[in-house]
Amino acid sequence: MEREPLFVLCSRSLRYTGVEITPGEPEVVIPRGVTVVTGPNGAGKSTLARIIERGRNFLTNKIDCTIASPRVTVMEFGDIHSLSGFKAGYYQQRYEATMNDEVPSVGELLASRTGSGRWRRLVALFGLGGVEEKKVNFLSSGELRKLLVANALVDAPDLLVLDNPYIGLDPAGRAAVDSALAVLAAEGTTSLMLLLPDPDDIPCYADCVLVMDRCHLLPAGTDPAPLFNFSLDTTKLPEPAEGPHEGRSEVFSFADCPVTSADRLLIPSVTWTVCQGEQWALTGPNGSGKSTLLSLIHADNPQAYARPVRIFGKRRGTGESIWDIKKRIGYISPEMHLYFNGAHNRVADIVAQGLNDTVGMFRRISGEQAGLAARWLEIFGLTAIADRRLNTLSAGEQRMALLARTLIKNPQLLILDEPLHGLDSARKRGAIAAVDTLCRRDRSALVFVTHNPTELPPCVDRTYSLAGPSI
Repeated sequence: MEREPLFVLCSRSLRYTGVEITPGEPEVVIPRGVTVVTGPNGAGKSTLARIIERGRNFLTNKIDCTIASPRVTVMEFGDIHSLSGFKAGYYQQRYEATMNDEVPSVGELLASRTGSGRWRRLVALFGLGGVEEKKVNFLSSGELRKLLVANALVDAPDLLVLDNPYIGLDPAGRAAVDSALAVLAAEGTTSLMLLLPDPDDIPCYADCVLVMDRCHLLPAGTDPAPLFNFSLDTTKLPEPAEGPHEGRSEVFSFADCPVTSADRLLIPSVTWTVCQGEQWALTGPNGSGKSTLLSLIHADNPQAYARPVRIFGKRRGTGESIWDIKKRIGYISPEMHLYFNGAHNRVADIVAQGLNDTVGMFRRISGEQAGLAARWLEIFGLTAIADRRLNTLSAGEQRMALLARTLIKNPQLLILDEPLHGLDSARKRGAIAAVDTLCRRDRSALVFVTHNPTELPPCVDRTYSLAGPSI
C-alpha cells in the first residue's frame, strides 16, 4: 500500500554546511511510516537528515511538507551523554567512584517524564525495566541507545531520524528495538527514518528505501549492493619496525577476580589468562560487564590495584605506570570514540598521535610519524580527507580513522571493543582483514568484542563469555 507523503524533496540540489546533495529524480518522496536511507560511508546520509531537520527552509532547498510546522528530531548517537548534558572530563572518570557522586540517576534526570503513562509504555517496549535507578554514565552503550530513543519518542515528533540505530546492541536489544519501532510505526504517531550503512540491516517493516552514493540520491529501485566496493590491500600494511612479537609469554591474567561497578557486583569471578599470539573473542549481553573488565586491562580502572590482575607479567601496583601498560596496547571502544568527537585536529594528526598513546595533541609529530600515518591513511582509503577535522566526518569515516590510529603502533595486545561500529559492509570486511593479517603476521594478542559472530576475524579461535547482571 502506497503511503501518504510526509516530505517531498523538490530541488535540483540540496545544500547544507557546504555539502551539496543531488536527487536522482525531479521529486523524491519521503512517506509517512518508516523510510530507510542506505549507502556506503560518506554517501551523505547524515547530511540529508540534517537538511530535513534544519535546512528545509533555506532558499536553496525546496522541500514541501504535508504538515504545517513539522517537528523533526535527528539522533546520531555520536554523544551518548547528550541526554543529560553531563560528560566526563576524561575517559577514566566513569571508573573513579568519588568523581561520579554528582552524576544523576535516570530517574533523577528525567523526573518530569518517568511518571507518565507514555514513558512507562516506551520503557517496557524497549526492554528497559528498572532503568530509572541507574546512574546515567554507568549504563551500557546498548542501554543508553535504547534510552535515548525512548526519551525522544516521549515527545512524539512527526519524524524521528535514527542514524545507525543498531550499533552496540546485542541480539536481544536489537530485537527489542525492532519490535518497539514496528509497533510505534504501525500506530502512525511518529514517522521514522533509519540511516543504515549496511543494506542487510534493512528491517522488514520498512515502507520505503532510498539509496545514496557520493552525495547523490539515486533513482528509486536502485540496487545498493554494487556501491559497497571498498577494498583494503593487506599486502601494503606497514611492517613493524621491531618485527613480530616473539614467545608465548603471559599478556594478562585474572585469578578468581570479582568485577564491580558503582558498588554493584557485575561478575562474581573472572579467571582468564591470555598469552602472546592468542586471539580471543569476549562475548556477553549488553550490561554484562565487558567494557568494565577491559578497563582493568587497559589501566583505566583503579579497581585493578585491589584485584588479582597481572598485566605483561606484573601484578598491578608493583611499580609500573599506566603509560608503561598503555604503550604496549592498542585500544578502541565506543566510549573512547566520544573523546574524539569534538576534536578539531586534522585526521592525519589524530592517526599519527596513536604512536604517542595520548587522547589529544600533547606531543609534536615527527616527520617519520607523519609519513607512517600517511601510509595508514592511504591503506584505509582516507587520504582524501586527511586534512579535515575528525568531527566533520561521517561516523563510519571517523571509525576508520580511529582504527588506523589504534593499529599504527604494532601493539603487543589489541583490545578492540566493538571496533566496526558505523562501518558499511565493505569497510567492515576491510577492517576485519587488516586485523586478521596483523595478528597472524605480528603475533599480536587480540581481545575482540562484538555481538555479531560474523564480524570476528578468522584468526580468533578462543572465546571468553560473560553472563553477569546488568549494570
